[in-house]
Amino acid sequence: MLAKKTSKNQITLPKRVLKGLPETDYFDIKIHGDEIILKPVKITPTGSTLKDVRKKINSLGLSEKDIEKAVRWARKGQS
Repeated sequence: MLAKKTSKNQITLPKRVLKGLPETDYFDIKIHGDEIILKPVKITPTGSTLKDVRKKINSLGLSEKDIEKAVRWARKGQS
């Protein structure tokens, strides 16, 4: 597929490309050599991610001690 850059440095992505990403409005953009890489990004309100993490922890039945133990274990290898 071909996309043309406008005089305002904008590129329109073809419908065919976006069909597989119907809920995507934002992209993370990286340059790799002479390639432009677009990765879909989901924007979430501040705090909602923490709420989801706490919900997951509760659903797994993990306690505060379990979390502390996991953090200590993970930090061991970072010395």
